[in-house]
Amino acid sequence: FPGAGTCYQQAKQVLHAAVPDRLHARERETGVIQQFLREHVCRRRPGSLYVSGAPGTGKTACMNRILLDCKDELAGSKTIVLNCMALSSPQAVFPATAQQLGLPAAAGREGVRKLQKHLTAQGPMVLLVLDELDQLESKGQDVLYTLFEWPRLPGSRLVLVGLANALDLIDRSLARLSAQLGGSPRLLHFPPYTREQLATILQERLGQVAGDPVLDTAALQFCARKVSAVSGDARKALDVCRRAVEVVELEVRSQTLLKPLPGGE
Repeated sequence: FPGAGTCYQQAKQVLHAAVPDRLHARERETGVIQQFLREHVCRRRPGSLYVSGAPGTGKTACMNRILLDCKDELAGSKTIVLNCMALSSPQAVFPATAQQLGLPAAAGREGVRKLQKHLTAQGPMVLLVLDELDQLESKGQDVLYTLFEWPRLPGSRLVLVGLANALDLIDRSLARLSAQLGGSPRLLHFPPYTREQLATILQERLGQVAGDPVLDTAALQFCARKVSAVSGDARKALDVCRRAVEVVELEVRSQTLLKPLPGGE
């Protein structure tokens, strides 16, 4: 049992939704984002990229993996990553960004003006990654318009990458950008994972655990088929398998505790 317990712990660990060394079935999307960062951050060309996709399709994991892998290439710039879910209001994105840039605290329009002045002055390129971007929707969409218009200002050194679930956020909420010459950000969509892709992800994760498989192939295929039919959410598939391992672990522990002692009746 001690050996089995260790293998269950290892299985649960690899099934957590951490950033893996390699993102399966996201090679195209990874290449697009890397190329965008090289063209804009490394070559000092301001611009914006909007990444859409349902929850669990790998947007955040892909972005985090790229930032790790491209750390040396981005060393000459300032990288800021904000999760907009953690902000108290859409307008809070401006002081949060200013704080990351080491600017003095300033509230309201004055703070926005000073931040804009900083981002259009001389200095290193600024890569601003905003996860859960749809949380910044507001009356009149003034926050989103301001953010996406900044890379187009003369002298701008801002490269903006926004990640959100909604596929139509730009068309629905930022129609004015489309009407402006070169105003719309570049778009990249992450499709839901297919059954085959989910099965491969699960097998690759559990393949890191030594010894006999904790969950057999048929179980993984069943999980992948069910999750792909509903959402294609890789995090959901990982959660289901992790919960299954926990159930088996509890059953094994229970059987071990109830097992009669040697020599007993």
